[in-house]
Amino acid sequence: MNLYLLKAKCITFFCCLMFAQTVLFAQSNVKITIKKNEITLREALTEVEKQSKMSIAYNESQLGGSKRISLNVKGLPLEQALKAILKGTGFGYKVKDNYIMIVPEKKEKSVSKEIKGRIVDEQGEALIGVNVSVNGGSIGTITDLNGDFAINVAQNDLLKVSYIGYTTQMVKVTDKTTYNITMKSDAKALDEVVVTALGIKREAKALTYNVQEIKSSVITRVKDANFVNSLSGKIAGVTINQSSSGTGGSSRVVMRGTKSLFGENNALYVLDGVPMQGLRTKQSDNFYESVEVADGDGISNINPEDIESISVLTGASAAALYGNRGANGVILITTKKGVVGKPKISYSNSTTFSKPFITPEFQNTYGRKEGEFKSWGDKLETPSNYNPLDFFQTGFNVMNSVSLSTGTETNQTHISFGAVNSEGIIDNNKYNRYNFTFRNSWDIVKNVLSMDMGLFYIKQNNQNSNGQGMYYNPLVPVYLFPPSDDMNKYVVYERYDPDRNFKTQYWPYKNQGLGMQNPYWIINRNMFNTNRNRYIVSLSMKWNITNWLNIIGRARVDNAYTDFERKLYASTDGLFSKSQGNYMTQDDKNTATYLDFLLNVDKKFGEDYHLLVATMMNNINRAHTKATW
Repeated sequence: MNLYLLKAKCITFFCCLMFAQTVLFAQSNVKITIKKNEITLREALTEVEKQSKMSIAYNESQLGGSKRISLNVKGLPLEQALKAILKGTGFGYKVKDNYIMIVPEKKEKSVSKEIKGRIVDEQGEALIGVNVSVNGGSIGTITDLNGDFAINVAQNDLLKVSYIGYTTQMVKVTDKTTYNITMKSDAKALDEVVVTALGIKREAKALTYNVQEIKSSVITRVKDANFVNSLSGKIAGVTINQSSSGTGGSSRVVMRGTKSLFGENNALYVLDGVPMQGLRTKQSDNFYESVEVADGDGISNINPEDIESISVLTGASAAALYGNRGANGVILITTKKGVVGKPKISYSNSTTFSKPFITPEFQNTYGRKEGEFKSWGDKLETPSNYNPLDFFQTGFNVMNSVSLSTGTETNQTHISFGAVNSEGIIDNNKYNRYNFTFRNSWDIVKNVLSMDMGLFYIKQNNQNSNGQGMYYNPLVPVYLFPPSDDMNKYVVYERYDPDRNFKTQYWPYKNQGLGMQNPYWIINRNMFNTNRNRYIVSLSMKWNITNWLNIIGRARVDNAYTDFERKLYASTDGLFSKSQGNYMTQDDKNTATYLDFLLNVDKKFGEDYHLLVATMMNNINRAHTKATW
C-alpha cells in the first residue's frame, strides 16, 4: 500500500513539473505586436490578453484608463512588450502561472532636506505671503516679511509657487539648497479695465505701473463690521491686521512690509478719486496705554455694499500723485452708480458668529504661594479646572443692506441704506452703524457736459471698545489669574462698603504693577462710549472739449463729529482715577475740504501713444477738540 502511494506521488509531481515547464515555455514563445497611435492603457492590455492567451488583472481606477499612448511593438517577447506599455506609468507587472498582475512600482524612500529661498516681484521687491507647497502633497509654507521661506522637501519634488495677481510657477527641487524665485504678473488680467490713481478708467495693459483690482463680489463674500478686514488674503503683498479693540475697531493695512519704525505705515485711502481723511484722534504711545477714543479709521465707516471695486497701487506710482501721503501705498475705492433700466431693488443680509479661535496655552498644575499673585508655588493636589475661555461669550455681527438703482440714458440714480449691529466676544462690547448713500449721475449735454453728485451719511456708536495695551484690558487679569484660585468668586465684581456707603470694586490682588483690575469690573464699570455723525458731500463735472481733450473739476466736503464719553466708577484703580471716580467728555470735529481740476489729453500722435494729465489741487484739513474732565 505504501509503495502504491509513493508511486502516485511521484507521478503527480512529474506531471506538475511538466505542466509548469509547458507554461514557461509557452510564455517565452509568446510574441506581442501592437502598432497603434492614441491607444489607452486598458486597450493595450486587452490586446496583450488576446495575443498571449493569458489573463491580466489590474485596478482600473489607479491605472488611469483614459491616458493615451502611442505603441510600436513588433514581435517582442511578452515581458519586453509589458515593459514598453507600462513605461513611465509608475506601474510594473508580475507573472504567476497563467495570469499577469499589474502592480504599482515600489518607490525608493526619499530623504527629506530643508531648502530656503527668497521670492520677489519683477521690480525686485520682496513678496509677502506667497504660497510655497509640494505639488500633490500636503507640505507647504508662506514667505515672511522679507519674502523668505524655508520648507522640507525630497529630491526631485516639484514646488508649486502661487500668489494672487501673479502666474503660478512650478520649480523642481535639485541638489541646490537655496532658490531665488521671481514672480511674473498674470498676463491674463492685462485686458481688464481698472481705475487709475486719478479715478480715470483705463485698460490695465496700458498702464506703466502695477495695479490690482478687486470686484465688489469678492469684498462682500465674507462680511465684517469693518469691511477692510474682509480683504485679508485677497491682495498680493498686503498685510491686514485687525486691532484687538473689539468689534468695529480699526485695521492696519501695510503694503510691501513696514517702511517706518516709528512713523505711519498705513496705506492711503482714496474714495472716488479723492483722498480720505483719517479720523483716529488718539493712538497708543507705549506698551501700557490703550486707545481710549475707539473711533476706527476713516474708511471703516463706508458700507461695503456701496463699493463697486477696489484698486491697489504700490511703490512710486502711488507716491507720484499723493506725495508722502501715498508713500505707503494707495487703496482706490470706486463706489456704485445708478444703472440704465427699470428700477432695481436689492437686499442683502449677513449674519456671522464669532468665538476665540487661537488662544495661549495655560498651565493648571502649579499654584501660588501665600500672599502672592504669580503661580510659582507648589504643585496643586488636584489640577485646577480654571478655564480662561469661560470669560468670553459668542459674538455676532448682523449686516442688512437695501438699495435702489434706476436710470435713463442721461440720468442714473443709486440709493442705499445699510445697518450693522454687532456684539464682541467680550460682554458689553457693542457696535452699531447706519449708512445712507445717494448718488446721481447726469448727462447735462450728451457726450459734452456731465455731472456726478454723491452724499454719504454715517451714524455710528461704539461701546466699550477693548483696551489694546495693558490698561483697561480685561484679558490681562483673565490670562494671568492664578489657577489655584476660583474666578467665580469675582464674577460679582463689587461689594458694599459701609465706610463709603456705596459699592466698591472687589479685587484683592490689586494692580500688580500692570494696571490690573477685576476683569468683570473693567467691562461693567470702566465705560467708554463713542458716537459719531459724519457726512461726505461730493460734486464733480466733466467737460469734453474734443474727443481727446477734457477738463474735470471735483469738490468734496467731509465733516465728522465725534463725541467720546469715559466713565470710571469710584474705586477704580488709582492709576486711572481719583477715589471718587472719573468722568470725561471729548468733542472732536474734523473737516476736510478738497478741490481739484484735471486737464486730460488722450491722443495718438503718429505711431506713439500719449496720455497727458495735468492737475491742480487744494486740500484743507481742520481739526478741533474740546475735552472736559
